[in-house]
Formats: sequence, C-alpha cells, structure tokens
Amino acid sequence: MTLRGVTAVIGVERAKLSAQIKVRLVLAACFAGPFVFAAAMRVQSSTPDDTLFGRAVNESGFALPLVVLGFTAFWALPVVASIVAGDVFAAEDRHGTWKLLLTRSRTRSEVFAGKVAAALAFSSIALLVTAASSVAAGLIFVGFEPLVSLSGALLQPSQAMTRVVLAWASVLPPLSGISAVAMALSVVTRNSAAAIGLPVVAALTMQLCALIDGPALTHRLLITSAFGAWHGLLAEPAYYGPVRQGTLISGIYFAVGLAIAYRALDRRDIAG
Repeated sequence: MTLRGVTAVIGVERAKLSAQIKVRLVLAACFAGPFVFAAAMRVQSSTPDDTLFGRAVNESGFALPLVVLGFTAFWALPVVASIVAGDVFAAEDRHGTWKLLLTRSRTRSEVFAGKVAAALAFSSIALLVTAASSVAAGLIFVGFEPLVSLSGALLQPSQAMTRVVLAWASVLPPLSGISAVAMALSVVTRNSAAAIGLPVVAALTMQLCALIDGPALTHRLLITSAFGAWHGLLAEPAYYGPVRQGTLISGIYFAVGLAIAYRALDRRDIAG
C-alpha cells in the first residue's frame, strides 16, 4: 500500500460523492436545519423545555447549538454517517465495478484505505457543517449573551463558545465508530440498504436500551452513550470522564468494524 495509491482512490471517491444528489441534500440539510429551527423558536412562545438548554434557547445564542446537538447526536448523526459509509463498498457490488477498481496499480489495501478515508471525511464534514451552522444560527438569531451551565454557573461568551466547540467535537469518535460499523456491513452484506439501515436501527435500539434501568457497565458499552458524554463538559467545573470513556468505547467499535470490513474484503473472490 502506497500513499500515492490511497490518494488516488480518495480522489476517485471524492468525485463520486460530489456527483451524488443524496450527498448534496444531506449537506444542505445539515446547513439549513439549524437556521430553520432557530427561526421557528423566534416566532413561537414555547420552547423545548424537556431538553437540555431548551429553556435558554431564546436567551443565549450558545444554547441553540447544544439543543441541536442533543437532538442530532442521537437521531440524525447515525443516519448521516451511514448514508455514505454503508454504501461506499456495497455500491461496487451493485454496479459490478470491483474489477475496474482492483487493478495491478491499485491494491485491495489501497482501495480499502481510500474508501474508509472518504467515508470518514464525509461524516466529519457533515458534523462540521451542522456545528458551524448551529453556532451561526444561535448567534445571529439570539446573540452573544452568557450561558447558564448545567451547574447553574454563568459562562461568559468566550467560555461558552469553548464548551460548545468541545461538545460538538466529542461526538466525532462515536460518529466514526458508527461509520466503521456501517462499512463492515457494507462489505459483508454487499447490500446498501442493509448497511445503511442496520446501523441506524442498532443506534436507535441502543438509545432505547439506555433509557431502561440496567447494569452501569452495559450502558457504558453502548456507543450511543458516547453521544451524550458532552453533558459533563457543560458542568462547572467540567468533568471529562464520560468523554474519555466514550472515546475509548467508540475506538473499540471503530477498530473492530474496520477489522471485520478489511478481513471480509481481503477474503473476497472479486474475479469469481
């Protein structure tokens, strides 16, 4: 495997993704969604009081990106990650194009690494677009007022911005873990629908399991727990234990998912 070969595959995957309407629509939704939500909050008197920072959504511009994060982390980001990761390998089976990719100049390892990099890049870009749009919408529609933390302490704008950025960054590891699981299913099942749908169903099931009383260890092993680890960052003082723990669990999902995907692709008889 060479860097040149991996870079070439990344370039091909980038061009393919750029041409897909679903990719454009997802990124457009990631950008427009927070603005639509912010506008809706400004024209109605009620607020999402049942969510963290929901009561402050019209009082501080830094509360809105946290409300958006609380919703998207559990219900939207797993879908966003799976849309590309679940299709990146299965699409070659659907179109019968594996033989065009695996030539003498491009090995399976290079194709695998390039596709993984492209899928992870899309997930990261979608997360970045959503985060930046949420912050911009909050500051434009509400303003730079201080934010009351979960401990009741008042966070000045500079402190609040730092916590918001860290909160959004903390969901990148579990997002990558979900992407790896989707890629493993994409290789194993060779079916885009299954590889996109199963990780989403699994994430929703884990989320429901987290709401049920059970052993603490079981809850920690759920990758969805990492999506809510940012709560500790908005306490005063902030505590980072859940983020570290969630990152570790996400790393296990990521490593196992990619190992299964690579092993399955390496054992495939493409020529057959």
